[in-house]
Amino acid sequence: MAEYVCLFHKDTVIVKSPKKSPVFLRTIVLLFGILARSKTQNLQVIESPSPDSNILAQLEARIPTLHYPKPQTFSRGECIQNPVRFFAILSMQRSGSGWFETLLNSHINISSNGEIFCAMDRRKNISTIMQTLDRVYKLDWFNSASKNECSAAVGFKWMLNQGLIEYHKEILEYFSYRGVSVVFLFRRNLLRRMVSLLANSHDRYAKLLNGTHKSHVHSQEEAAALSSYKPIINSTSLISDLREVEMDAVKALEYFNSTHHMVVYYEDLITNNTKLNDVQEFLGLPRMELTSRQVKIHKGPLSDFVKNWDDVIKTLNGTRYERFLQADY
Repeated sequence: MAEYVCLFHKDTVIVKSPKKSPVFLRTIVLLFGILARSKTQNLQVIESPSPDSNILAQLEARIPTLHYPKPQTFSRGECIQNPVRFFAILSMQRSGSGWFETLLNSHINISSNGEIFCAMDRRKNISTIMQTLDRVYKLDWFNSASKNECSAAVGFKWMLNQGLIEYHKEILEYFSYRGVSVVFLFRRNLLRRMVSLLANSHDRYAKLLNGTHKSHVHSQEEAAALSSYKPIINSTSLISDLREVEMDAVKALEYFNSTHHMVVYYEDLITNNTKLNDVQEFLGLPRMELTSRQVKIHKGPLSDFVKNWDDVIKTLNGTRYERFLQADY
């Protein structure tokens, strides 16, 4: 099943309207959050000491590394003393990473720069990968998500099949040396992911929205148009396909387990409003309400979106993947 296609659209990130004194506002919000966070952490250490562990080591494991990058392409100006956290979202295609990024980019201090390793020339070897990573974390990467001067957390999303697993040893070493925090973003229901993947691949050629292909949409009408296509799932290879995707996630977790990381599931982001607060806390940022204009495409029971649903039921019934047949949100 092809998963290497990625497209760049202007709707990948939200471009916010100009605000009054944006640099000043971002600085105040960030500093206030850092002070509040520091007080909370100090109280936790005083009230709940761990006699058998090194308290400093415990804090270092929980708090992302602070950086003070000096970009070559611009001056950070009055924000040069503001610390920056580095992060990477490790995920798979059609796992909600595009929507997740728009949520993060609605935060005044976060710059998540999209699927930068979609382009083959940036991942043709480990040298080009390292060069690309350096550009991002030195704040010399520019797109509509870039906050530049007062970014307090800078990162991007990286699909597992874009050189990440192939060069995992070198990338882990880089992440460890540079203090990059990792957010694993997966879907629990891999059958839903498969339906989304097949439908998106079909629309690349069918272009159901007035001759235009869109991976993400902003209206219920567009979502209804894209979800009208019902893919046929290969029931013969279904279980092995699901197992392969499962093992890819296991490998990624194993390879990057030693990083400062957290695991987030798409389903939890939809059903639990506090999960986004957990992500902001993980990145060491002041908590804000995060929003996105994106609209979910396949909403409702999976039986409405698969042409050969009866074959899928017969294949998965009695297996450990049977739970994917049930509605999960």
